[in-house]
Amino acid sequence: MGSISQRVVSRSPAPVVLVRAGVGTSAEHLPAPGGVAPDEISQTPYRDVVLGLDTGRPCDELIEFAFDAARRRGAALRVIHAFSTPPAFVAADRLVRPGGPEMTAEHEHLVVAALRPWCEKYPDVPVSATVMEGRPAGELISASADAALTVVGRREREARFGSRLGPVAHAVLHHAGSSVAVVPHA
Repeated sequence: MGSISQRVVSRSPAPVVLVRAGVGTSAEHLPAPGGVAPDEISQTPYRDVVLGLDTGRPCDELIEFAFDAARRRGAALRVIHAFSTPPAFVAADRLVRPGGPEMTAEHEHLVVAALRPWCEKYPDVPVSATVMEGRPAGELISASADAALTVVGRREREARFGSRLGPVAHAVLHHAGSSVAVVPHA
């Protein structure tokens, strides 16, 4: 991830996939039995596609890209949503304590609602969602270690000195253990 690729990712109006140097397509597959290289066996299943989902601003382009990538590979989609807890917040006219089960349940509900139409559109894609308190970048980097592809978003906005990546996309690009797709969205 150098300055050229970072500039391309931050300015491209279309999704950009970055693949680490020296990593072949076999890295997207699960290990083949008996030490055979995965690219020698056409039926070797793909690893999961991982999607970082921000329920505060779910975006159709990002979710659709991840579902389509999983469908094309015949892989499962793992959705990761990590949230930080404020000191306390009000939800539906009640005080929710930080880190409590109510807050996790609120976030789980938002994830399910964001994914529901896409699960109906892509019924053949197995989906699992993980909702946790934590730092989104760190959780996505951990999940990427066993992924075929990690999908993150980038808001299309002009910063004072040109386009830029957000902190989560930036961290994932630099530290992910898989190829990373960055999908621009409004």
